[in-house]
Amino acid sequence: MERLQYELASRDAAAAGAPALVGVTASGNCEVLVEAGAPSGRCAIEIQTSALGFAPIWQAVLADFSERHAAGGLKIEVHDVGATPAVVSLRLDQALEAWEAGDA
Repeated sequence: MERLQYELASRDAAAAGAPALVGVTASGNCEVLVEAGAPSGRCAIEIQTSALGFAPIWQAVLADFSERHAAGGLKIEVHDVGATPAVVSLRLDQALEAWEAGDA
């Protein structure tokens, strides 16, 4: 397993309640947890992945996410089991949507 950590600039997220969890940790997929906990204007992301050596791809996917969404002030955890960049992006979008809706 590889553990990656990023802290990216992002507009502040809307205030919401409970943490949001989407996805499933299974073959070729990933699970994303979003909760409050990062400094204002920053999005803290921690990734645990079984796919080693893909840090530059993760950096690109996460930079795109932090530019497209207001995620400042949020802490995001990703548990990956070989998901493609498109699936990771989809799960990040879903998790932020669940956070904004206040879904648990």
